[in-house]
Order: sequence, then C-alpha cells, then structure tokens
Amino acid sequence: MLELNHEWENPSCLHIGRLPARATYVPYGNAEAARTGKRGHSPHYQTLNGMWKFRYHRSLREVDERFFETETNVSAWDDQILPSCWQTNGYDQLHYTNVNYPIPYDPPFVPDDNPAGTYVREFNLPEAWTRKETHIVFEGVNACLYLWVNGRFVGYSQGSRIPAEFDLSPFVTAGRNRIAVLVLKWCDGTYLEDQDVWRFSGIYRDVYLLSRETSHVRDVFNQPLLSDDLTGGKLLSEIETTGSLTVQAELRDPTGKLVGRQEAHFDGKGAIELDVPQLQLWNAEQPRLYELLLTAGQEVLRFRVGFKKVEIIDGIFRINGRAVKLKGVNRHDSHPELGQTIPINHMMTDLMLMKRHNVNTIRTSHYPNDPKFLDLCDEYGFYVVDEADLECHGVTSTGKLEEGVFHKLTKDPEWRDAFVERAVRMVERDKNHASVIIWSMGNESGYGANHMAMAEWTKARDASRPVHYEGADARYYGDPDTACLDLDSRMYASVKEIERYSQDENSTKPLFLCEYSHAMGNGPGDLQDYWNVIYQYPKLMGGCVWEWCDHGITAETPDGQRYYAYGGDFGDQPNDGNFCIDGLVSPDRRPHTGLLELKQVIAPVLIEAEDAGQGRFRVLNRYDFSSLSHVTASWKLEREGEVMRQGRSSLSAGPGETQILSLPTDLPQDVPGPFVLTCSVRQQQDTPWAEEGYEIAFYQFELAGVKGTVQQDQPHFSEYAAFMTAEEQDGLLTVTGFDFKHVFDLKLGMPRQLSKQGVPLLSRPARFNLWRAPMDNDMYIRREWEAAGLHHAAMKVYASRWEQKPDATVEVRVDFSLASYSYEPFVRGSAVWTVGITGEVKLAVHADVRENLPYLPRFGLELTMPKGTEEIEYYGYGPHESYIDKRASVRKGKYLLSVDDMFENYVMPQETGSRNGTDWAIASTVQGMGLKFAAAQPFSFQALHYTAEDLTAAKHTYELKRRAETIVSLDYQMSGAGSGSCGPQLAEPYRFTQKSFDFEVTIQPVFKEEE
Repeated sequence: MLELNHEWENPSCLHIGRLPARATYVPYGNAEAARTGKRGHSPHYQTLNGMWKFRYHRSLREVDERFFETETNVSAWDDQILPSCWQTNGYDQLHYTNVNYPIPYDPPFVPDDNPAGTYVREFNLPEAWTRKETHIVFEGVNACLYLWVNGRFVGYSQGSRIPAEFDLSPFVTAGRNRIAVLVLKWCDGTYLEDQDVWRFSGIYRDVYLLSRETSHVRDVFNQPLLSDDLTGGKLLSEIETTGSLTVQAELRDPTGKLVGRQEAHFDGKGAIELDVPQLQLWNAEQPRLYELLLTAGQEVLRFRVGFKKVEIIDGIFRINGRAVKLKGVNRHDSHPELGQTIPINHMMTDLMLMKRHNVNTIRTSHYPNDPKFLDLCDEYGFYVVDEADLECHGVTSTGKLEEGVFHKLTKDPEWRDAFVERAVRMVERDKNHASVIIWSMGNESGYGANHMAMAEWTKARDASRPVHYEGADARYYGDPDTACLDLDSRMYASVKEIERYSQDENSTKPLFLCEYSHAMGNGPGDLQDYWNVIYQYPKLMGGCVWEWCDHGITAETPDGQRYYAYGGDFGDQPNDGNFCIDGLVSPDRRPHTGLLELKQVIAPVLIEAEDAGQGRFRVLNRYDFSSLSHVTASWKLEREGEVMRQGRSSLSAGPGETQILSLPTDLPQDVPGPFVLTCSVRQQQDTPWAEEGYEIAFYQFELAGVKGTVQQDQPHFSEYAAFMTAEEQDGLLTVTGFDFKHVFDLKLGMPRQLSKQGVPLLSRPARFNLWRAPMDNDMYIRREWEAAGLHHAAMKVYASRWEQKPDATVEVRVDFSLASYSYEPFVRGSAVWTVGITGEVKLAVHADVRENLPYLPRFGLELTMPKGTEEIEYYGYGPHESYIDKRASVRKGKYLLSVDDMFENYVMPQETGSRNGTDWAIASTVQGMGLKFAAAQPFSFQALHYTAEDLTAAKHTYELKRRAETIVSLDYQMSGAGSGSCGPQLAEPYRFTQKSFDFEVTIQPVFKEEE
C-alpha cells in the first residue's frame, strides 16, 4: 500500500506545495496572440489534456506504492482521455444523492476503502522552458490529488471545483518527463462538498502547463472606479509580481480605441491607475468590455474589463445606479454523457438558451463553474452569483441525535481555515470578471463563526460586490448576527412570505430568492404570482428558479432503448431518485414548457390594454439599460385563427419608461366576434443567440366585436327527427339516427359506442375520471390523494333511465358515485346524456364532493378513441400544454397537431399535455373522421396515447407502452402544477376545492370536410 500521511483526513492540511490562489489568465508571447484569447496561441502554454494511462482501485489500499516512479511500467493500464469523470468512463459507482452523505458522517474521517484513481503520462518540455519556471494548473479535480513528477513528490491539494497550481521547476528537465497523479474519491473536504449532484470523481476540468519568467506578474486585481455620475472613471489594477519587473499597461475601449497607456516598476505589490473618460458601462443587456494588456518581460497578459457599480441604497439593489431585477436560474455543471466535464460548446448552448428565454442571471449552484463559463458570461451579458464550493447539507441527517447539529462544522474552529479558503480561492480566481455581481458563501451549511469569517474576508478583499448566504436566515438557522451579509435571502418562500417581507419596515436589506419555483417535471406553475409581487416591491431584487437542467445520465436498456437514468438506477445507495430531474430543460437541452413559461413571465417588455376597443395599448419597457428601439411590435387581428388584419409598429420607450401604442383595431362590422389581437415583440436584428424577428414576448387581447352568429347553409335538420329510434336490449340502449348509431351501457351509465356513417368512434366505454398521473410537484399531496383512495376511484350506478322526448331527442339520466374500496364515495352526482337528431351528445353533470377530502386532482370525462385517431384540431390555448397556474406562455388560437405533439416527454412520466381553457376540439383520423368537443365554458382538453394509470405506473420513459388508441380527457377542472416538490404547496386559487359543481360538454361525431 502507498505510504501517505493521511492529509485527506486532516482539516488543517488543505494543501502541500500548492501556489497561492490568483486570477485566471494565461501568459502570451505577444499582444496579437493575447487578443485572440485562445490559449493554444501562447508559446507559454502546453495542454496536458488528452490520453493518460489510468488505473481504478476500489480502495486506496490497492494502490501500488511504486506507481509514480519513473521505472514503473504502466503500459498495461487503461487509457483515459482527460478531462473526464471516471464514473462516466465505466469505473466505480454512478451515484446520485441530494442531502445524505455517501459516506458515514464521521468528520474528518472517510472510509478506509476509499476509491482511488491513478493517472500517469509523459510529456515533452522544450529546453527554453527549463530556464524559466514551469507551472502546472489543475482547474478541477474531485476530491483531492497527490502529484509526483519524475518520481518525486510535488504536492497535495483538495477543493474539487477550484484550481490547484504547482511550481514544477525543481522537478522537470528538458525533453521527456513523467507525471503521476493520485486522485482520491473522498477526503475531509467531502464533508464540505455535499451538493445535490451526481458524485463524480477524477481530473474533470482542464490540466495544463505554463512557462513563467522567473520574475513575472503573479496576480492582478482590476478594480473599476466610477465617478458619481457614472460618466467617467479609473481602472485601478493592483499588481503583484514575484520579483523586480517593469509592467506596461495598455487599455482599449470596446471599439478597440486606445484609452490609456502607462508603465510602472514593481518589486512585489503595487498598482497602475488609468483614467477612463467617456465611460462605456457594462451590464447584462449591453456587455461592453474593455481590453487590458499587461506586458512584462516576454509575457503579455490579457484581461477583459467591465466597468460597473453594484450598490445597495435604501434597501434596493442597484447596478450602475438603476434598480435591477435578477431574472435568474440556478445552474449545475451537468452533461448527460460527460458528467461534470463541460465542453465549451455545451456551455454556450446553455447561455444561448438562457438569452433566448430572457434569463439575465445565473447562480453557480453550488460551486464556482469552469473559468471559461465566466468568460462567456462576461461576453454575452449575464449577472453571476458566484458561489463557494461549500455545502454541508448531510449534517442534518444526524439532527435527531443532537440539537443544532446543522451548525456543527461552521461553528467548529478546527474547520475555520477550510471554510475560509473556499471563499479565498473563489474570489481570487474570479475577481476580474465583470459578470460576477454577488459573492455567495456557499449553500445549506448551517451558519456560524466560520461563515462569518468567510464573509468578512471577502468584504475586506473586494468591497465592490455584496456578499450573500441564504443559510443565515435566522428564522431557521444558527447565529442571528448577519451584519457581515449584505442581502437577505430565502429559499422557496411563498408569495405571501415575500410580500410580507416587502411590507416589513424592519427589513432593511434587499431580498434575494436564491432558489424559488421548483421546476421539477411538469412545472413550475407559480411563476406569474411571484413576479407580480417582485415587480411591485423595490426591495425584492428577483431570484433564481431551481433549476436549469435535468441531471439525467444517458443509459440504455438491455434491448437497446436509450433513456435518462436518475438516482437508484445504478444500484446507488443512498439515493434521492429522480430529484435530480428538476430542470427547465432536459439533459439534452430541450426546453420544457416551464422554460417557455419563465420566458414570458420575466419578459423585458410588457404590453397592457389602456383602451383595447379604441386600439390604445400601454407598453412598459422593463429593460434596465436599453431603449426599445432594437425591437418592434408585430400585431395581428384574428377570428378563430383566421387573420383579419396585421401590421407592425415601432417602439422607442427608454429603460423603465412607457409609451402608448395605437393600433388600427376597428373591427369588421360584417363578421361577428369575438376577435383576438396578438402583439408580438420581436428582435430587429440578429444577435449571437437569436435571429432577426425572434419573438421576445407576446400579449393577447380579446375584443368583443358585433354580436351574432356566422350564417351557414344548413340542411333541414328537422327532417332528421323521423329517423330517430331508441331500443333497449340487455341493458344496452341503442339510439339510431339519420347517419349515426350510439350505444349506451345503462349498467355503466356511459356511452359504449358512438358512430357516424358506420365508423366507430369509441373503442371502449367512456368513464368519469378523478385521477391524474401525479406531477413531481404533487409529491406531497399525492400521499393524501392515495391515502384517500382517489387513485382507485370507480363508478357506481344507482339508477339509469331513459326516455325519448317529443322532439325525438333521447335522454339518459344516471345517478352515480365515484368511490374506492374501504372509503365512502368521493363524489355523488347525476349525469344527463341527451342525444340530438344530428347525433350530437350533450352531457350535463351535477356533482357534490365529500367534505373531508383533499382537493381533487381533476374531474372530467375520459373517452378512448380507436386506432388511427391521430389528428387533433382545437381552438384554445397552445401550442403547448397549459394549466390553471401555468399558462402565461400559451396563446389563444387555432391549432392542428398530432396526438404525439400533445405529449410532453418528461424524464419521469407524469401528467402532461393538458390544454387549459379550450373552447372546442376535434380528435379525428387524418381523413377527418372523429369527434368534436365543445362547451359553453372553456374546459381542459387532453389527447394522449397513454392513460393516467399508464403514466402513473411508469418510472422511466422506456417503461411507457404507447397505446394505439387515443385517450381523450375533457376536464371540467384540473388542479394546478405549483412548485410543491420543494417549494410551498399549491396555492389555494389553483386547487380544485369546489364541493359542488356543474359541467356541460357536447360531443359531436364529425367528418371534418363537412364542417
């Protein structure tokens, strides 16, 4: 066994031989190469990414004690491309856990069977490099590493998501060199890295060599200093050198124009100050970046500088003097094949999607992201809440044994340095990024002296950014002294809670919702309510939805079906199941409907009707720094999907201002209403994330128009009455008309068959339905639903009687209840089915709901239509799914879709595809043979190839067996989506709580070409 000194179980030993933390940069050979920003253009840079020899060991005990020696033959070892996580390469255990530690809670100790990976490779070093210093940089290694070069021990480091840099100069020679790295899966730092993630290991971020002059610039801290009126300023560059050195600074503005040049001599620490007149400010809407080149000896360093001022004035969060709302998401590093190794194109995909959906803020939950990610945020314009690699959530698992256990580590002085170092290394690495507007001291780790020490060090080092830590919410956690924190923060506070905070005069800090509105599965459903309040109160600075992406792992069934796996699918224990599938986008970055909802709710332009009838609309510019001159308003006037008029209007309101938009909405007098006016706000030019004409937001207004009905040539339906017959036999009532035959099962109280021209339109009897496949956000109410027996509801028919009326219509009256075994009936009611002479079937239901039930999932009629029913046409809200509390992103119109189009394919199957607020719908074959559904009041409509029971039973997409039939649901009401899997439970207005209700719907057999 390899003999080491158990540094991995010593919280006072955070490194051996590691160089002090510094800002991210690479030295270049000249200004032209530096301006490219491409590391490979530097003669002072050499990547060590690529193929390494690798051996996985189930335990550190198995590691060959001589593996790092130059004579050891590793040719038989496996090959592994770096950077990568060893679990995604087939080694060790893929493991997802949220709160619980994957090891016994016994800090600072970890299991003796500590999995280990050994890495070896050779590299060539030019002769010229040996006359300078040679450094190695590991940008991310999980969880700790030991380093040898040419058989000699170099050093040790821990801290999984922060760089580790070592000076290799005493160990390398010209020509061939050999490097060996030992990575342990667990160390005492594991107790500080208990984030809600898959637990990956290895050298998962870039590793490279740097050649440095003996005297060189070691660190730079660029501090923009702005005048009070923000029109001018200075750039103060604090510079630290390793020896006597002359440094020349050259600053250019965003257009490339030279702003200033200065030269100074350094021997240690000093500063260069450059005046910047006619300042161009950086913000997320206009990310204007200056370029600073520092030339010292043979090295040129390049920094991009954004001039901005972050302030809190009178409890209001401001950037560049303006109150800003943070419209954010929480983002983990996550790739479905590569784990936490994130290619730059994948980062760009995330950022472009965020831009397209009006997101302006990213919280790097819960650790610093790859430095390249922040470069992109600087360039494209995002506000970043940069979070230290610190979470001790698993400590709560011992909470029943000891009072205040959550605060144990943060109150333990032996862990103080470990806590503080995680702030130090984050701040030093990222201090020059314009995008970073807030420093976060970690996540869910209790609160105490160690967190205070982190915050105090951070504020002393960088006073230009506020400091945040949600765990200091004194209502729940540790020490009430929060003077070191500049913001109040909440996770999953309800809308009422944040409104109370806003109205509390004792609350003097701005409130940041670092996590809110849980996007797991079919959600979130509460975004509009949050933002109505956030926009209303200045102290509310916005927040970050949990979270950006589903963390599914690409997997394959034995028969070759690909799917996304989650916790427990690999036998991992403990695990938190599909709780990692909680994002606004799927693992392959396909937007869920929740992201479309967020886009509309946080849109930077709001259009409201001032006098819709007169064509006057009020446009509010919610951009903080941009006028509306870069967008245009396209509009169209429609009646049931038919465009009557359309046009385009220019916009010009300044940031935060309003303007009146006048549209020619005089309505046609010869066509009855209602009409729908749609205003679409679109880009006027291409951007890196979207093309010209891309829609930023839309708004709809219903205009009444003249009353009346559309006149059509109608056959003399009165003649059809003569063909109406009704006959009962063996409990089946057959109603025959001119071109239809309907069969009612009087024992079931339901239609068994509906047909037109001999074409059957049902494949099994209809039924009433209370159950929906639980959404992830139904996690807790589901327990109440199932405890009440709602998932087994079946219909009892007390009486079923029929008569043919004098007008030849046939009426079937049914007294019924819905109940489950062992329970009193949930619903008692009556249903009246009326068959008209044209074959239409009108249903009128009156129902009473038992008093002591939880709110219902839904109530509606379910019809199973035959194979081939694939075409869905409807007038209502679309084109995607909507619910009573998740409908800001849908627009009223006429839609033609397939049944498969109606289905939103969530990683964890659940309720999906409903269309709230439908006026009418047709489900038919592609030839147009089917059923039309309509109601006096809009209803919830759904058409899928799965029943609610199918979706409930399946735990993965591959378990869903697509039915040939089409399952149509016509719901009087369905409860909302909410945010209840982690946030507050579904708000009262969105619960189906009615104890008595009436529901009417008409079902008409149709051949669409005759309509």
